[in-house]
Amino acid sequence: MKRNLFDLTGRTALVTGSSRGIGRAIALTLGEAGASVIFHGTRPAETLEKTLDEARSRGISCRVATGDIGKTEEVAAIAKEAGSPDIVVLNASVQMYLPVMEFEEEEFRRSYDTNLRSAFQFIKAFLPGMRERHWGRFISIGSVNQWKQSPRLPIYASTKSALVNLMMNCARQFAGDGVTFNNIAPGIIETDRNRVTLADPEMVPRLKAQVPAGWFGKPEDCAGAALLFASDAGAYITGADLPVAGGMQL
Repeated sequence: MKRNLFDLTGRTALVTGSSRGIGRAIALTLGEAGASVIFHGTRPAETLEKTLDEARSRGISCRVATGDIGKTEEVAAIAKEAGSPDIVVLNASVQMYLPVMEFEEEEFRRSYDTNLRSAFQFIKAFLPGMRERHWGRFISIGSVNQWKQSPRLPIYASTKSALVNLMMNCARQFAGDGVTFNNIAPGIIETDRNRVTLADPEMVPRLKAQVPAGWFGKPEDCAGAALLFASDAGAYITGADLPVAGGMQL
């Protein structure tokens, strides 16, 4: 029988921020590939429950872990609840459309705690088990704003650039341990987070003009890349920073 390189049977995946949007699409895709999925939300919510119901209706083995990844103690609690996953998708983040001079120090700190420090904390928690098993996958969700400067997203963009740097450093250091670190950088994706912006009739044509493909992505457009990085098909890929942006990064 021909081997399915994308089969994740027997693997466990934690996907942060997976009640909706890109995280949801990735979690469902990994689950349909055979992984047991730990869905995550900041707190119990109807959206999270509906996503779990959807996963179970597709025959996906799943459970949930909740907590605010912007708080050190709650990240630790999530990590304890998750156990020792084989695949960790660092998707959850906060994003505020504010220029530098309007950012308050408290919000700056919250952005870095949520978008960067939590990733560091999860890596510290789960990497030892992966190294022991000589198999592990860390996948971060960055942003096209790593490359494309925006006066409305200066702090968010800087957290994503820092996250990629952390991932690339880890990719180099732990490649020999069978643990890969890769980043997916979405462009403009039709998610709840972008709903207001993409409902603005003046903004939409301006944004589409920045995308060579001429259209906005769906959350599912990021899921295939995540499956590649998570599976044996991507075993020799580490340190990759993959734009899923319709060419917007160019």
